[in-house]
Amino acid sequence: MFSGKKTDLISWLLLIGLFLLILELIFRGGELIFIFAVMAGCIYVGGKRRTRTFGKLLYWGGWFGAAVTLLNMMAFKFVLVAILIYLLIQVYQNKKRPAWIKPEIREPDSRLSESLFKKKNLFKNIVYGPQQTPDHVYEWEDINIQCGIGDTVIDLSNTVLPEGESVITVRNIVGNIKIFVPYEVAVSVHHSVFAGNATIFDIHEPRVFNQLFSYHTDNYYEASQRIKIITTLAVGDLEVKRT
Repeated sequence: MFSGKKTDLISWLLLIGLFLLILELIFRGGELIFIFAVMAGCIYVGGKRRTRTFGKLLYWGGWFGAAVTLLNMMAFKFVLVAILIYLLIQVYQNKKRPAWIKPEIREPDSRLSESLFKKKNLFKNIVYGPQQTPDHVYEWEDINIQCGIGDTVIDLSNTVLPEGESVITVRNIVGNIKIFVPYEVAVSVHHSVFAGNATIFDIHEPRVFNQLFSYHTDNYYEASQRIKIITTLAVGDLEVKRT
């Protein structure tokens, strides 16, 4: 009974928060986008020069400005208040109706058991900093990462791609993405960007703004080795080169 009410409460809070966010974007959308773009630029440029005093000031000033802007948003304030109210309701309900846990023992079903092995990934999801593939031979595995601020470099010349289609998926907020592909491998590129440049082999897309485009080599669907590249950038450049 309470579970249904709790779900309804969360749904209403999400709807109200979304409504407030839409209102704020209608009246302050251009201003907010400009401020966050400037702050992201300060963080990116300052991060490149963090060894200098000016770079540190620019970097931390960008984070401070972004935090202050976020805290001043009406929708963000509502979300904080809603979370606090929700936590208070949870504490009250837990004290009023303490949960009793009864252990349930089941015999293992051999028909449903299977072995799982965890592999170490080439990349990690990070908030800030550059990432790149090793400069020595490494075992290939599909890449699916999301990053905050920083450059990503993927060099496929130090690995052996398997037969069929391999996939690289990179989602980045601010930074550049460089991907080096061997000549014998067919390539498909799907790129989405808010602001930046894109270079795919001999094709250059300068000053791309809020665009989505796709390219693939003429032998892509017939090739025995294929690499599918899916990239998303808010601000930054994409470069795909042969090596």
